[in-house]
Amino acid sequence: MSQEQLRPVKVGLLGIGTVGGGTFTVLSRNQEEIRRRAGRGIEIAMVADLNTERAKEVVGDAAQVVADARAVIANPEIDVVVELIGGYGIAKALVLEAIAAGKHVVTANKALLAVHGTEIFAAARDKGVMVAFEAAVAGGIPIIKALREGLTANQIQWVAGIINGTTNFILSEMRDKGLDFDVVLKEAQRLGYAEADPTFDIEGVDAAHKATLLSAIAFGVPVQFDKAHVEGITKLSATDIKYAEQLGYRIKLLGIARRQADGIELRTHPTLVPMRRLIANVEGAMNAVLVQGDAVGTTMYYGKGAGSEPTASAVIADLVDIARQIDAPAGSRVPALGFQSNQLSTLPILPIEEVVTSFYLRLRVADQTGVLAKLTGILAEQGISIDAVIQREADEVSGEGGNQTDLMILTHDTKEGAMNKALAAMQALPTVLAPIVKLRKEELA
Repeated sequence: MSQEQLRPVKVGLLGIGTVGGGTFTVLSRNQEEIRRRAGRGIEIAMVADLNTERAKEVVGDAAQVVADARAVIANPEIDVVVELIGGYGIAKALVLEAIAAGKHVVTANKALLAVHGTEIFAAARDKGVMVAFEAAVAGGIPIIKALREGLTANQIQWVAGIINGTTNFILSEMRDKGLDFDVVLKEAQRLGYAEADPTFDIEGVDAAHKATLLSAIAFGVPVQFDKAHVEGITKLSATDIKYAEQLGYRIKLLGIARRQADGIELRTHPTLVPMRRLIANVEGAMNAVLVQGDAVGTTMYYGKGAGSEPTASAVIADLVDIARQIDAPAGSRVPALGFQSNQLSTLPILPIEEVVTSFYLRLRVADQTGVLAKLTGILAEQGISIDAVIQREADEVSGEGGNQTDLMILTHDTKEGAMNKALAAMQALPTVLAPIVKLRKEELA
């Protein structure tokens, strides 16, 4: 059969909000270019949305609009179901029902895949259908495709990414304007960068969902969000952002996955990154991902991590992939996680106490003789060596009196567990006057 005779792939959209609307718009606008790339047409034939009036305004007469998502799944003409509802609840049921009905699935739902991906990928494998999810991580940046296909010759050593635009916008504003977190969050909400309930973003959960998917594809392990270490930015102060800057670092919320001999690090937290690194200079709501491979070295992927058309770009790239492979035997398709399903590794996710990294500590201490000696002695007892110590008068930042001082200690690499023991002993000293700030530091070299 020639390409001209191949029937178009029929798509059903579940949800036509920001991303669904963008998908319809971009697919319509670039229809001819997409057909030339895919070798066949891709048509949105059905749209399910509870707000049918709004859906009809977007699609007009181009597609059938229904309120019931299950009507899309039940339609025998639909080849691919695009799930853009989000969350773990009804979205999971619909994705599994679509797979059971023999439909291929495209989803932008990182939360669903990070938590239930193992079950969903297994169901798809048993049914011989594809699940594609480029839009689930970093919006329009093709990072899934890069890891799964472009870098397939490499043993990936680590991945580190700014993969949540809301928190990166907040951190950029805190640094530029010297404002504290609460003030900037309100501004981010006013501008539409942060949701009315921003918990998933600011507590690091959204970035950890994405890091979980990146770790699975980078290292060929099952998705294991429950093993990830997750910290957000709610406790970060403008003081530490300012001190980090003086020391030559920027603070970014990073999702990090790193392969070690005895396991895999999977962690999301605020991180000091040297200013000279490109990723340290990613500002505003932009995303960026660094990947270190043994053959290629370091590669970086930068772009818009959210938004209607950037995310639609990724959804449609998945649709094109499915259109190209739809008639191919299941065994000759690119596996969902890039590794053959019977070849996934059992390498464990390391508990955070076992992770080795370097640290930035800030201590508000009494300005007395011998305080520093006691602190360095406690660190030495845990085998922690010091890279640098900087002292600042507390009133430089806070306006407090001259009987207190801020000590910043940068350490060399050490196990988190050892650092936590040292911190407990240091915090118990009567000369330590406030809770100690501990932030991890990554050279990303």
